[in-house]
Amino acid sequence: MRAVFQRVSRAQVSVAGTLVGEVGAGACVFVAVGRDDDEADADTLADKVVGLRVFEDEAGRMNLSLLETGGAILSISQFTLHGDVRRGKRPSFTQAMEPERANRLFERFCDRCRRLGVPVQTGQFRAHMVVELANDGPVTILLDTKKQF
Repeated sequence: MRAVFQRVSRAQVSVAGTLVGEVGAGACVFVAVGRDDDEADADTLADKVVGLRVFEDEAGRMNLSLLETGGAILSISQFTLHGDVRRGKRPSFTQAMEPERANRLFERFCDRCRRLGVPVQTGQFRAHMVVELANDGPVTILLDTKKQF
């Protein structure tokens, strides 16, 4: 699985003009499920996201995780992270998992983050979403379970 983790001061997602998810301080995580991903990838990614020490401590050093700061996650499914543009200018999405199975693994990722103690809001799977966020720092981290992060 691939993810783009952004530390945020706030983030929200809307579908057809209706707010469907929002968080204050925490992370906005865009998640893509690849065709070779499985439950272990979802669990590994959740463990990494929840434990990332990218929030500042009292000394101003990135040393704290979402668990330690009480932050929340806005999790957005985004298959386009598997877009391949090595040939031509139109992305190929052949490495993305088919939607039904991808949704199950995306939900597993979100559920594991919740079980680990972090509140999670989500967008709407397969919908056209408008995501608004304030990237704090900015801090943006790329994660890929197949590359061991």
